[in-house]
Amino acid sequence: PYLSAEYMDLIRACTDKAKSEEMLSWLYDEDRWPSGAAGGIVTKDEQYRQRYLMFTPTSNREFDYNNPNHRRNEGEHNGKGKFVAAYDVKLNPDGTLAGFVRIGENDNAKNDKWYAYLEICEPSTWYNNQTYADTLSKKAINRFIEVTHEAYKNVVGDEFDKTVPAIFTDEPQFSGKGTLGNSFDKTDVMLPWTDDFPETFIAAYGNDILDCLPELFWEMPGNEISINRYHYHDHICQRFTEAFADNIGAWCEKNNIALTGHMMDEPSLRSQTGKLGEAMRAYRGFGIPGIDMLCNSHEFTTAKQCQSAVHQYGKEAMLCEIYGVTGWDFDFRGHKLHGDWQAALGVTVRVPHLTWYTMKGEAKRDYPASINYQSPWFNKYSYVEDHFARVNTAMTRGVPVVKIGVIHPVESYWLHWGPKDVTNLVRESMDYKFRTLTDWLVNGSADFDFISESLLPDLCRNAGNPLNVGAMNYDVLIVPDCETLRSTTLDRLEAFAAAGGKLIFMGGTPALEDAVPSDRGVVLCENSIHIGFDKAELFRELDPYRTVTIRHADGRLAESYTYQMRQDNDCKWLFIAKTREPYNKDCFNSDDLRIIIPGEYSVEEYDTVSGDIKTVSVGYRQNSTVISRRFYDYDSLLLKLIPGKSESEYDYTASSESAGVVIPMPDFLHYELDEPNVLLLDMARWAIDGGELSSEKEEILRLDNKARRILGLPLREGGAAQPYTVKAVPPTHSMTLQFEINSLVDVPSAFLAIEDPQSATIVLNGENIDNTPLGWYVDRSIRTVLLPGLHKGSNTLRITLPIGARTNTEWCYILGDFGVRIMGKNAIITAKPAALAFGDIVGQGLTFYGGNITYQTEINVDGFAGQNKTLKVQIPRYRGAIIEVYLDGRNVGDIAYSPNTLCIPEVSPGAHKLGLKLYTHRFNAFGAVHNADLARTWHGPDAWRTGGERWSYEYNLKQIGILSTPFVTVL
Repeated sequence: PYLSAEYMDLIRACTDKAKSEEMLSWLYDEDRWPSGAAGGIVTKDEQYRQRYLMFTPTSNREFDYNNPNHRRNEGEHNGKGKFVAAYDVKLNPDGTLAGFVRIGENDNAKNDKWYAYLEICEPSTWYNNQTYADTLSKKAINRFIEVTHEAYKNVVGDEFDKTVPAIFTDEPQFSGKGTLGNSFDKTDVMLPWTDDFPETFIAAYGNDILDCLPELFWEMPGNEISINRYHYHDHICQRFTEAFADNIGAWCEKNNIALTGHMMDEPSLRSQTGKLGEAMRAYRGFGIPGIDMLCNSHEFTTAKQCQSAVHQYGKEAMLCEIYGVTGWDFDFRGHKLHGDWQAALGVTVRVPHLTWYTMKGEAKRDYPASINYQSPWFNKYSYVEDHFARVNTAMTRGVPVVKIGVIHPVESYWLHWGPKDVTNLVRESMDYKFRTLTDWLVNGSADFDFISESLLPDLCRNAGNPLNVGAMNYDVLIVPDCETLRSTTLDRLEAFAAAGGKLIFMGGTPALEDAVPSDRGVVLCENSIHIGFDKAELFRELDPYRTVTIRHADGRLAESYTYQMRQDNDCKWLFIAKTREPYNKDCFNSDDLRIIIPGEYSVEEYDTVSGDIKTVSVGYRQNSTVISRRFYDYDSLLLKLIPGKSESEYDYTASSESAGVVIPMPDFLHYELDEPNVLLLDMARWAIDGGELSSEKEEILRLDNKARRILGLPLREGGAAQPYTVKAVPPTHSMTLQFEINSLVDVPSAFLAIEDPQSATIVLNGENIDNTPLGWYVDRSIRTVLLPGLHKGSNTLRITLPIGARTNTEWCYILGDFGVRIMGKNAIITAKPAALAFGDIVGQGLTFYGGNITYQTEINVDGFAGQNKTLKVQIPRYRGAIIEVYLDGRNVGDIAYSPNTLCIPEVSPGAHKLGLKLYTHRFNAFGAVHNADLARTWHGPDAWRTGGERWSYEYNLKQIGILSTPFVTVL
């Protein structure tokens, strides 16, 4: 159980082990996520439970508990809330507010009557049958600190700031902000709220929010802006930031440990308004601010917001929870590309998502793949991590070099948080511009920082030119299409411009000051540079302030690269990374680039994959250093820039490598498997408690939940309560699974891989099978038992298992020396393939196989003038993580990234044995193979339980193998 004595003993043991191995032990502050409820311990006390304001046309007296539409979930009217206020609301024909009057709960309304209730969230299995915490309440978060942080301090506090550097918080948020869909809708709308919110609002702004509440839900007439709406969003953000990040961060600072982790919904103006208010405000409380990057996303806005705060507060590091929900087949190419652009945008602490303790039960669907022994490539993962260790060694040195500041536009977005029929297009346009401007600058070699208006007064005490914002100084400032600016922001922009600073207004003019009409922003805009929302105009103004320019050889600005530059005493570090997925990972696209750096430098390249360091030949032009470089799809580049000219200058010309002689490869090759082949058993006839078997086969996860509904047991799904919260009552029911296994050959011996075999009765072709575990398959919780073999024809395997609240009915596997063929939803055992061809192994008898494969052949280097040669091996197409290349049994290198080439020097004439070991993936044995939505990128638990057209009984498998014949060339 979470935070129990036994649990904390394990935390201590992990920390002691880490210390003995000179590692770090990072703490995590929650049972699951989002952080704040301590697995429901905090919110067992109702005063700490999350609240929200329910604005509804339905009074509690009218609430129908029998109405299935009134499900009483979070964010839905539950009929149990405390009355806050009621309103008589009149709308104009265009849906804007014609007027409203605050009335009593029982008063009649002349127009439409709306009620405001303070409601407490309903319990949820996600919070172990409790609720999330009231993150607007400092008192509630103090209780979270008492339950969680003090408990960790009591157990491992002696190692804070030593072995234990930080505690990770995950996705803190307030209850989501809703809006009306249409202005005339009569539907419930939820807003974040807490018990004393009206009192603190009055203290902050001098008026009662309840006197003007309808302004939060409808637009004002005549394009008027509601200052009360603006103040509401600002105050919710302030309450949340002070209660959570500031509060926990202060405790951490006092106790010599860093608060780290990431917020919820960081990327867009819409998402952060809805769950945070603004993301950047929270980072001031973090010792190591961080982000979350799931599903191969390219959220440049998320990264830039956090990196900007890290820069301005002079934080020592930036964290990212990385690679989550990417699936079993996400390969090293993806790991490198996504890690690279994030490193360029500031990430120096990588939190790989994730490593499983176990694959038992539902755990195996917990956002795979596991970066642990369960993945066949795990022992090669240092190939990825050593690269990033080298990159981050440089990216944590010195200080960032950034000259451009951008005023963050989120506060203008708040003004339009109203009915979707009126405001959605405006909000979409604002988010588009926010995302687009970020993309232009990130990919246009114009590094910049966002400036949060709420943080600026504390970070910039004395404005001038350059504008000092904490640890940073900016020579040029951009105001991007903001409608309102704070008076404190205008003060600093005016001082910056008066001191000769370059101030650029893009798009519209800020005609509001603190959300009130004012000409200060208009006058400042008129006296500064004012351009359209136009990329060419913007870059023309920014060109003099570039610290790096990346162009194609033909002069075009390269727009799929980003960089970070750092000043480290008497040298600079420059890291350049790709920001776009390749058009096709099997086509080796390349760019011939010119990297132009103001000033004259000699340059060293730090090869972060090999660890080699070499001098780079450069050119000089107009007092700038020009570096010529060919970039392939997954390349990145780390350079050390040393002031002063290099002895040799160089103008880039394409490589003139000789074509060489290609050695022919056979059509079929010998091969070795690291594991037995596997037949997936995921479809069975079934019965409960010895009853009659179903007439049709059903997929096991589906039939398990069907049985649970019949027996009244909790369903197994991603949102289920943690197992330790479910009382461990011995199961009183049984589940029988009957598999029909068809084989075209006799299989003398095989193994059954199954979870908890010792509790199962196993019968194969009428013969009782000893259920004693002899080993394990993929994960130590998936045990293997010996089968006497399978005969040619039909075989019947019957497995009877207990079923109860804490049992798991899972897919099973037959392991052995055979082949497997599928036809639609049917799988048949065949003879083991005698040889493999280059191509997808799924169609070659290794249908569900997920272990590693070594392809073996002989090559002949005779007839090449008798001297040693260089052998070039290029593998055009493969699906897997990485390929080890062996020559005569000796590992001579790895192939992982385009152009998928390895050169082997000093190869003697004669015959040689060539081995290619492919590290594969386990999607076809453990992935969501019945998910028919092939465009789905979210590989969470629900991906295994799709329905309707998104479900397929036929198998949807992923390619594995060296997919085309390698080119082996003698140079």
